[in-house]
Amino acid sequence: MYVCICAAVTETELLDCIDGGARTVDDVGDACGAGTGCGGCVETVDVFLAAAVCPSELSQLPMTA
Repeated sequence: MYVCICAAVTETELLDCIDGGARTVDDVGDACGAGTGCGGCVETVDVFLAAAVCPSELSQLPMTA
């Protein structure tokens, strides 16, 4: 599933960025470009980042990018 349409970033690519040490939306943007276009995915990126610290946050994921 695409998380960021503008930068064509998939969920797998986003998780790889987080596994690689990204801890903020800016970190993710620097690593893969997600969150640097229209901003529509920033909330979703935030949820993935929170889930890296607290896995139960994944239940907060919106169903759209």
